[in-house]
Amino acid sequence: MTYRADYDVVIIGAGMSGICLGIKLRERGIHNFLILEKSSALGGTWHDNSYPGACCDVPSVLYSYSFAPNPDWTRRFSPQEEIRAYFQRCAEQAQLTSKLRLNTTVQSARWQEQEGHWRVTLDGGERVTARSLVSALGQLNLPHIPEFLGQDTFAGHSFHSARWDHDYDLTGKRVAVIGNAASALQFIPRIAAQVKQLYVYQRSANFIIKRNDRPYKSWEQWVFRYVPFAQKLMRGLIYLRGEWVLYPVLRNRANWLRKLWEKWCEYYRNREISDPELRARLTPDYRLGCKRILISDDYYQAFQQPGVELVTSPISGMGPEGVRTEDAEERPVDLIIYGTGFKASAMHSAVDYRGEGGISLQHAWQHGAEAYRSVAVHGFPNFFMLYGPNSNLGSNSIIFMVERQANYVVDCLLELLGHELRALQVKGHVQHAYNERMQEDLAQTVWVTSCHSWYKNAAGKVTNNWPRSTLSYWWHMRRPDFADFDRRA
Repeated sequence: MTYRADYDVVIIGAGMSGICLGIKLRERGIHNFLILEKSSALGGTWHDNSYPGACCDVPSVLYSYSFAPNPDWTRRFSPQEEIRAYFQRCAEQAQLTSKLRLNTTVQSARWQEQEGHWRVTLDGGERVTARSLVSALGQLNLPHIPEFLGQDTFAGHSFHSARWDHDYDLTGKRVAVIGNAASALQFIPRIAAQVKQLYVYQRSANFIIKRNDRPYKSWEQWVFRYVPFAQKLMRGLIYLRGEWVLYPVLRNRANWLRKLWEKWCEYYRNREISDPELRARLTPDYRLGCKRILISDDYYQAFQQPGVELVTSPISGMGPEGVRTEDAEERPVDLIIYGTGFKASAMHSAVDYRGEGGISLQHAWQHGAEAYRSVAVHGFPNFFMLYGPNSNLGSNSIIFMVERQANYVVDCLLELLGHELRALQVKGHVQHAYNERMQEDLAQTVWVTSCHSWYKNAAGKVTNNWPRSTLSYWWHMRRPDFADFDRRA
């Protein structure tokens, strides 16, 4: 029987993951697909996060597709717009722009059992159908703004760092930054000299190592262009550093290596912060790796500037004038910037996905997100994810993981379409056994220790991270075993 739909594949999201899958589909001979993107441009997080100083924490030669090296990176850690332009160029070179619909918000997607396809509903009521559906929304696309008492009474301006208001002039303003993790670490030094007063509200200190960023010299770019093996070698060395030097720190073993990393962080902190009281407040009280390890060349230095104050007393509420803390002090400000991260445990929730029997994906994940090999969920036939549960990393490039997932998903799509199956979905008992082993492995990592992080949900279940090496993930994802799937004709 032939199952009909408008498209063989609909991809939701045109960030790094969606573009990668689109390229792989074309390479493998699947051309009837559509990429839907809510924003006005592709790039995903590299379109949304345009705050001052935005850049990647992974060196550019590694934070790029293995099949699309870029000899023109201007810095070791390239800025946001350069990374977004790279993904735009990759999409254009692969002729994906004709497959892309921008400014298109997906409201819901519902599995149609009899028809053997997904019905996708867009803003305004338009519907498209697809034999298979891929959610490429990732883990970090829904900004998180905590609720505070009296928050709605604040008379000034406010925004989240991922929705930066570039029309608002910060010059001479009094600014409160709530949060001090990866994004705030980058924009705080950029705005510190511009504003009149800057208050940085810190819930917990971070482990920070020196970034050692610098521009590439013209001769280095020449070598990357005309001796491409040189860039591949550098990419490989950076990759292996993550595998051999950083990954072991995240396991409960290798205590000596963790202590060495902690000493490096301490040395950098002591060198840059001369005030012992300030240094103490910037010193973490948890094990290295429990939260994301951050890198910066200028965050500590920002606190040396006049008018920059670190506030560690917890926020008790807000009023019309500013932010109140538990030490009974209210600091008046004109602007509040929320550097408070994303709703990571609510991954892929921007769309209402409904599988068999109308069950929602978020209901299926009510006890914590989980999937089979991070890409498939029982009860959701012909549905796959990229950068799904337990595929985030603390030691290497997420693009490595997504490339493995994209290849795996395309293998599944070829099985589905090539055999004209009604449905292909992972078996329930297979997914259950897989995730039991996953949590056993995660119990051997530093992520389960006593610190609050976006790696785990409110119940303490680690839903975001992969517990083993990326080499093991490569082996793990080399090809699907279709004995683990129900194949329905």
